[in-house]
Amino acid sequence: MAHLITDPAEKERFITVYPVYVNSKKTLAEGRRIPSEKGVENPSCTEIGDVLTAAGLNVYVESSKMYPREWNRDAQFRGRVRVQLKETDGSLCQDKFTSRRDVWFYVAEMIPKLKTRSVKGGGADSSAQQGEGGKKSKKKKK
Repeated sequence: MAHLITDPAEKERFITVYPVYVNSKKTLAEGRRIPSEKGVENPSCTEIGDVLTAAGLNVYVESSKMYPREWNRDAQFRGRVRVQLKETDGSLCQDKFTSRRDVWFYVAEMIPKLKTRSVKGGGADSSAQQGEGGKKSKKKKK
């Protein structure tokens, strides 16, 4: 996964995906690039990397990088993913990913299906059922 881009022409074939691009908790001004209803709640760069690697794309995660507009320096908000969309001859690596937007929407669709996400979701449901207070606080946040 640790792939260094040395050739400037090679860099053009890679796109950058920051987690904020698909984060439903962020506003457009904060950097979200897709509609919030299609976004994912607080995705991590490793989740994005896992989803795109499983899709068969050439991906590497740069966990030390940060989105420039992100004011919060927590580890949760760090990282970016570099994704290769085009081959050296300019042809697409995969036909289903013709643009950046295709990648963003695919990531937002697939992250909730990850096993790590389904385990977290199941735990939240059981805690909400144990007490009425949990349910009320969830509604206030909306």
